[in-house]
Order: sequence, then C-alpha cells, then structure tokens
Amino acid sequence: MSALRPGDITDEMIQAMDTAKRHALQKDLRALAANIRADAEGRYDSAELGWRAGVEWTLRWIENTAGQLTEVRP
Repeated sequence: MSALRPGDITDEMIQAMDTAKRHALQKDLRALAANIRADAEGRYDSAELGWRAGVEWTLRWIENTAGQLTEVRP
C-alpha cells in the first residue's frame, strides 16, 4: 500500500467523513437520551419537581443538539 500524499484526500472525502462522524454522534446522543429517559421514568412519581424539570431540560438539550448535527450547513 502506498503512502498518502497531499491531494490524495479530496474535499468530498473529508466532507463524507465529517458527515459520518456527525451521524454517529447523533446516534450516540439519542441513545443517551433514551437511557436517561428509561432510568428516570420509574423515579418521576417520587421525585421533586426540580429534579423532573432538570431531567426534561437535559433530554430536550440532548435532542436539540442531536438534531443540529445533521442540519444542512451553508
């Protein structure tokens, strides 16, 4: 196998790699949100309102962040 030289990696390759990384991170963030949601659901009945609000805020933040990862960029 020959060594890579400058110019061997095209802009399209770099963009494809970036897109793949973003999709993987998006998938991981959504899995994290699902795990948090599943762990928290059984605790909502006895939890304080502040705790519930914190969990809901965290879940919204994770989902918003995940959604922004695949938005079309100019």
